[in-house]
Amino acid sequence: MAIGFLQRERIVARPGWSRWLIPPAALSIHLAIGQAYAWSVFKPPLEKGLEISGVASALPFTLGIIMLGLSAAVFGTKVDANGPRWAMFVASCCFVAGFLISAVGLYLNQYWLVVVGYGFVGGIGLGIGYISPVSTLIKWFPDRPGLSTGIAIMGFGGGALIASPLTSQLLTGYGATGDDPSVPGIASTFLTMGIIYAVFMSVGWLLIRVPRDDWKPAGWDPANAKSAPLITQNHVSAANAIKTPQFWLLWVVLTFNVTAGIGILEKASPIFQDFFRDSTAAEGLAAAAAGFVAILSLANAIGRILWSSTSDFLGRKNMYRIYLGVGALLYLALTLTTNSNKVVFLICCMLILSFYGAGFATVPAYLRDLFGTYQVGAIHGRLLTAWSTAGVLGPLIVNAIADAQIAAGVQGPGRYTTSFMIMIGLLVVGFVCNELIKPVDPRFHEPDSTVTAAEKEAAT
Repeated sequence: MAIGFLQRERIVARPGWSRWLIPPAALSIHLAIGQAYAWSVFKPPLEKGLEISGVASALPFTLGIIMLGLSAAVFGTKVDANGPRWAMFVASCCFVAGFLISAVGLYLNQYWLVVVGYGFVGGIGLGIGYISPVSTLIKWFPDRPGLSTGIAIMGFGGGALIASPLTSQLLTGYGATGDDPSVPGIASTFLTMGIIYAVFMSVGWLLIRVPRDDWKPAGWDPANAKSAPLITQNHVSAANAIKTPQFWLLWVVLTFNVTAGIGILEKASPIFQDFFRDSTAAEGLAAAAAGFVAILSLANAIGRILWSSTSDFLGRKNMYRIYLGVGALLYLALTLTTNSNKVVFLICCMLILSFYGAGFATVPAYLRDLFGTYQVGAIHGRLLTAWSTAGVLGPLIVNAIADAQIAAGVQGPGRYTTSFMIMIGLLVVGFVCNELIKPVDPRFHEPDSTVTAAEKEAAT
């Protein structure tokens, strides 16, 4: 149970509190933990400095995504019970501790501490921090659920926009770039970033508030809320949600949509360098690759707010048809054109990453449509085990195939075309699963009296 100023009752908003202060609070957490998407900037210095493989250098990131899903699933109900301030504070402590432990590991030349620190401890911070503001935002913005979750989750996608140039500058400043990177320099980069994020994330848990029980947006009447076949006015508990086929179909949809994006994102810098090594000056290749990572992060962030907001009008199911169906066609274009045209390559990658990010931003509203708001945070946490699965599948597929192709002497885009074809198949399977999603059977609905009693208990 949360204690002192972390308790839920200490953060009930007073009358007149602006709900538009909640998105900045959520963004301060999501922009920080979104640093995970800039991990590929760390990969080249780690591989050269510690003489490890691409698969090994991906381990902290992969474990972090695994722990994100697992911790979100395990702590989802506790986040709903203790409130967002408690969750954001715990997330900040774990995420920052991950950087500090990693720094110690690198100073001692013990890479396993980087895996444990950034991957395990930091990954717990990722999971709790990711879900902590989502259910709160849905309660503050019942009239615009897609927009509200898109704003916050946009921060997770946009975190690399800050982290990528910051990491590059710190690595350069500490002498941790080039053919012989300084391992202590990489350690100093982790240490510095941990301190920066500790300050930045504190803004979130200090600012966050929850609405009063009787609060609703000015001029909004729940009776006039948009009705559609997949938008329910009933509620399903987290325990019952995982018994429904809708939950597991959406789990597969999210898994394969994430796998298709995360494979490129985790290895974005090396992919760009392998694709365009012959057409880019050697001295500018690393900088161009870092710019590519930043552009993908921007597409990831913009897609989260743009497409998830659009889902408030077009519907969640229709948006996932776009994410999965068009995404498969974009991967096909990459496979066929390879590095023949930089503009086509860049546009395809940007759209793929925008759909990847949009899938994350749209899924809380999709859950709200299917299962109601009763325990949507806990349901969201359980669904994020799909992210854990994809966090293994995506990097493993891309890195393992690339390493095998390197060993076989394959150069350039040929290292990745097999991976891209696999992604096409996964997206097609996800498309089919999305088509099979129907309204939840009434037998899984909670009685109104149960929902009302639980909400009153949480408030007191």
